[in-house]
Amino acid sequence: MAKRTIIPFGPQHPVLPEPIHLDLVLEDEMVVEAIPSIGFVHRGLELLCKKKSFKDLIYVAERVCGICSFMHGMAFSQGIEKIMDVSVPDRALYLRVFWSEMSRIHSHILWLGLTADAIGFESLFCHCWRIREKILNIIEDTTGGRVIFGVCKVGGVRRDVDDDTFKRILGQLKEIESDYNNIVDVFRRDYTVKHRFSGVGVLPREDVCPLGAVGPVGRASGVSQDMRKLGYAAYNNLDFEPVTESAGDCYARCMVRIREVNLSFDLIRQAVEKIPDGPVDVKVKGLPEGEVFSRVEQPRGEVVYYLKGNGTKFLDRFRIRTPTFTHIAALVQMLAGCDLADVPVIVLSIDPCISCAER
Repeated sequence: MAKRTIIPFGPQHPVLPEPIHLDLVLEDEMVVEAIPSIGFVHRGLELLCKKKSFKDLIYVAERVCGICSFMHGMAFSQGIEKIMDVSVPDRALYLRVFWSEMSRIHSHILWLGLTADAIGFESLFCHCWRIREKILNIIEDTTGGRVIFGVCKVGGVRRDVDDDTFKRILGQLKEIESDYNNIVDVFRRDYTVKHRFSGVGVLPREDVCPLGAVGPVGRASGVSQDMRKLGYAAYNNLDFEPVTESAGDCYARCMVRIREVNLSFDLIRQAVEKIPDGPVDVKVKGLPEGEVFSRVEQPRGEVVYYLKGNGTKFLDRFRIRTPTFTHIAALVQMLAGCDLADVPVIVLSIDPCISCAER
């Protein structure tokens, strides 16, 4: 039996964008076992529901994660709206779709850039983030923010977008999509990318549900599960199918995210074409009493909000299950049996967000 060695990976590492910590049990250069440690950035956000009113708590939800900020706020708002039986105007629902898909585009392109950097493609990293910058400019133009949007609220949204602005944005998105497709051809065709990704970190389809894998990680293994098909916001009025791959490896997860960006461009166009006139919010009266589960498809996968109101302005419970937290179990299985050199690529392939996982 080969001698086993335990080495730490993270929480700080040249490849890691997030402070994830793993103890890797090695036999020579092969990982036998990965033992995760979490808790480095725990902030105690759930306790704040005792101190912040339900209307102010959305600001806490939006700061669970910067990249998924808008969708955290939307999941929280949807939950409160369901408890209080608030009817959100149709225009606000379409605007939520618009900003959700803009979030997904900038998140996936950010991930592509970080992945390019991890395998040594510095210029590709810069090109990806150059395109992402254009998306952030549109987000800033329509919300006033670049990372934390601050436009979602219980009862609708805080800002509207006029028709002329939408027309200009669609023209910009057409150019951005063309530029994007030229860049991602490198991920699709380059030998180095395929060599580093293909057959690495395989998650079999039969292990997706038992391990709780969601989002692009689950869909890359052939499981067609996408919370947008539940029809929340205005998704029930839009035509789309979840993006899936079958290989279940790092390359498949990369391809799912690449194709999802194109799907998001299409969903934005559909939403802009179908958005009705009308108000973007309603006045919310009363206090939440009851409990609810709210589910939203974030860029990394399904997020679940459990909210419980007691008839006062303070909630009893404010529990969140984020996709990165569920992916830790899948990540541990993917790492078992891999080469040490493949660990950074496999970790990045789940698109980890430790601020989401540790609240």
